Amino acid sequence: MKLYYTPGTCSLSPHIVMRELGMQFELERVDLTTQQTQSGEDFLAINPKGYVAALRLDNGEVLTEGAAIVMHLGEGSHLVPPPGTIERARLNEMLVYIAAELHQAFGPLFHVETPEEAAKARAKVFDRLTFVESLFADGRPFLLGSRVSVADFYLFVVARWSAHLELDLHRWPKLAAFIERMEARPAAQAALIAEEASDTHSGLLCATASD
Repeated sequence: MKLYYTPGTCSLSPHIVMRELGMQFELERVDLTTQQTQSGEDFLAINPKGYVAALRLDNGEVLTEGAAIVMHLGEGSHLVPPPGTIERARLNEMLVYIAAELHQAFGPLFHVETPEEAAKARAKVFDRLTFVESLFADGRPFLLGSRVSVADFYLFVVARWSAHLELDLHRWPKLAAFIERMEARPAAQAALIAEEASDTHSGLLCATASD
């Protein structure tokens, strides 16, 4: 498999999941400005949507959309509950919320042009983060309870954008603690290090599992 990614984006989520599951895969960095991959491929020919993540499967098919990718990667593992269970439905619920509400709420903060737009965008993000904070009110370590799932990796990646946007997570202490727990996982550390090193290395072959 080959993951097309850009550092700092949501493609970090499937990157971590693959390492968490000990999968073997290649990394191909994408310049979203030029729409060229690090090896010179036309990314629009790979994913006409023009954004990451994109996953080229072993059979040559390309899967896009981060939530769909992590579900596919985690199917049959401890990161995705069995089909037909309420836990599976809750996982889908979380993935849809993160993609449609939290992820989309963050988007405008990267492109605001006026103080009024910034204030409106920040208010929307604050509202979404406050809801996420409430999900941990019962002391659960992960979104679905005591066991980590693919939704946790997606939430981790999106919520940690707060630091880059100078949003103080102290007002959401349970979410901040969750981010610290996720960031401490070996798979997350390995993915972050690999992406930081990607300026000088391409076609990285990876196979790493966390405990």
